[in-house]
Amino acid sequence: MLRFTLFLLIAAPAAADSVVATRTLRAQTVIAADDLTLVAADLPGALSDPLGAYGLETRVAIYAGRPVRPEDLGQPTLVQRNQTVTLIYATGALAISTEGRALARGSEGEVVQVINLASRTTVSGRVGADGAVYVGWDDKNAD
Repeated sequence: MLRFTLFLLIAAPAAADSVVATRTLRAQTVIAADDLTLVAADLPGALSDPLGAYGLETRVAIYAGRPVRPEDLGQPTLVQRNQTVTLIYATGALAISTEGRALARGSEGEVVQVINLASRTTVSGRVGADGAVYVGWDDKNAD
């Protein structure tokens, strides 16, 4: 008598890795390599690769052992509230600079309001990579 054995291969769900905090990270903490670890668990919404988080800043407190989600992170702040910053008005070949006081925190590319210390006028400008605030700056001037 012939016997047929049927083997069913059932695909078990693959265990995905998730990024969690190794210690409690306060809001506005810049992420370093020792702040994160991978765990063999599929945590909803969590990052799967810690490399994408290094150098970013936490927007909220992340407690030890809790998953790190993309929406909890952002670019590091270059301008702090009440910080004295260089205001630069640039158009074409003309650039004028003065000092101002930032009224809000801002990362590179974000628009913040600044008080011009010379005229006491409030202006809006975009935070540059150098930490200066550019007023009247547009993409045409980026070159």
